Amino acid sequence: MDSFKSLVVILLSSVLVNNYVLSRFLGICPFLGVSKKLNSASGMGLAVIFVMVMATAVTWPIQHYLLTPNGLGYMQTIVFILVIAALVQFTEMALKKFVPSLHKSLGVYLPLITTNCAVLGVTIDNINEHNFNFLQSIVNSLGCGLGFLLAMVLFSGMRSKIEESEIPESFKGLPATLIAASFVSLAFFGFAGIVDNLFA
Repeated sequence: MDSFKSLVVILLSSVLVNNYVLSRFLGICPFLGVSKKLNSASGMGLAVIFVMVMATAVTWPIQHYLLTPNGLGYMQTIVFILVIAALVQFTEMALKKFVPSLHKSLGVYLPLITTNCAVLGVTIDNINEHNFNFLQSIVNSLGCGLGFLLAMVLFSGMRSKIEESEIPESFKGLPATLIAASFVSLAFFGFAGIVDNLFA
């Protein structure tokens, strides 16, 4: 039961409290670039979930069974980036073949998942910061991906409301978008402490 509880806490913490976009400010480029339409925002979120989970499933064993035992820990970042790049290429080819409309709507932002610091951050944090085991790392990556998707969908709705609203000329475009992003981020800070008291 304790292990199940810990997995639930990890999942909820990574979605709400430690949201990589809204609390740690990682992955801002796709967050601001692809959140104009709900379809592309949700598609990007799902692609990031897949890449995060798969990247963790591949990089965790590489770190613990190849790099660390052979004293190659200093190559962690390079190896992880290569793994993420390969997974993004695989995802892009799959979307192009099976969901061409989503592939077209994501455009240049799909290959940019390779440089999405949130994906690399999750894989490194699972090992260096949290020292999670394999299952905990997968659950944390899933939660971070779900948090990314939640942030994208929420912000997509907010941006559609902004476009329909009458706002001063000087705030139109990027200023209004950044102000809205700060409000969404502030809302997520309200979840701090809620997960710790959930199973108290």
